Amino acid sequence: MREKLLETLRNLASREYQQKAWINHNYPAGVLYDSFDEAVHFLFDDTILAENTNAAIGVILENEKEARLIAAVCTAIEQVFEVHGTEMSDEEYINSSKWANVVEAASLALQVITNEQISSSV
Repeated sequence: MREKLLETLRNLASREYQQKAWINHNYPAGVLYDSFDEAVHFLFDDTILAENTNAAIGVILENEKEARLIAAVCTAIEQVFEVHGTEMSDEEYINSSKWANVVEAASLALQVITNEQISSSV
């Protein structure tokens, strides 16, 4: 589950990936399908991350810092949905005024979580 979280964060943090995979359907090797919807399902439906991030500590997340960062990603996505609803295409979401907040939150979370993993394995 943690690896899936990191993959989801990488995808949400990369506008280049979003353009290539989600819009142009040019998926990386080994990926048959991907979309913004996949990220939403992982964070909001398949895990407790969006509902109660702290409950994922010790299961998917390592500490409260990670929980706060993932909560910020989920909040940024929720704000996109509050403004634009849940029926837009990936391209429309990516080009929306609130999308930069999603990318920034995911980038920060990814950076902190991967740096913590590197430093704890040294």
